[in-house]
Amino acid sequence: FPTLRYSRLLGNEAGLRELKQVQPELWRGLSQLLSFEGDVEATFCADFTVATTAYGEPAIAELVQGGKDIPVTNANRAEYVAALVDHLLVSGVRTGFDAFRRGFLTLCDGPSLSFLTPEELEELVCGTPHYDFRALEGNTKYDGFCKTDQTVLWFWEVVHSFSVDEKRALLAFATGCDRAPVGGLGKLGFVLQRSGPDSMALPHAHTCFNLLAMPAYGSRGKLRDRLGIAIHNAQGFGLL
Repeated sequence: FPTLRYSRLLGNEAGLRELKQVQPELWRGLSQLLSFEGDVEATFCADFTVATTAYGEPAIAELVQGGKDIPVTNANRAEYVAALVDHLLVSGVRTGFDAFRRGFLTLCDGPSLSFLTPEELEELVCGTPHYDFRALEGNTKYDGFCKTDQTVLWFWEVVHSFSVDEKRALLAFATGCDRAPVGGLGKLGFVLQRSGPDSMALPHAHTCFNLLAMPAYGSRGKLRDRLGIAIHNAQGFGLL
């Protein structure tokens, strides 16, 4: 979800600035309309309507009463932009969004909600997209491994060499979510478990416990190969 969704959940207004998050091209066009120095009516040939759909069929919605008969001019273009943005972000989606907001507040409402910014609410719901795997390594617990074991050292060498997409895939495989929790990866409580001696078996995960189990692979290359296959072919909750 864009941050706009969380802003609306908190009851904030939505305007042209917020439109940029979801429809940047339209935002740019409307901004140009507002600053246009020529004859708006003759150049844009627009009225107070917007193309939409009704029950799957193309339709025209009036932004104000009698909008199809009101041309957009230099004098009323600001009113047109405000009405169009309101239709796209508020009035035109009111039924669906109000139902979504009621469901959200049924679970998450409380006095502290009003103290949050949209960005803070998004972080609480989704976690943070920033990945500090050094912090994750520093707070990892080991079951059957020691942090100085060669397999563990290879594991972290491989993980730190991963691309961002590979790191996200690893998180999704091991925890069920490709984002870090609030406070960063150092707060994750990650567990690396030894599942047996060196073998060709793939790593597996217990996402409810943020636990990744793997054999004590005998080479860095094998570890990277087996781990890569696992994280890129996981389904469901990341169990393989």
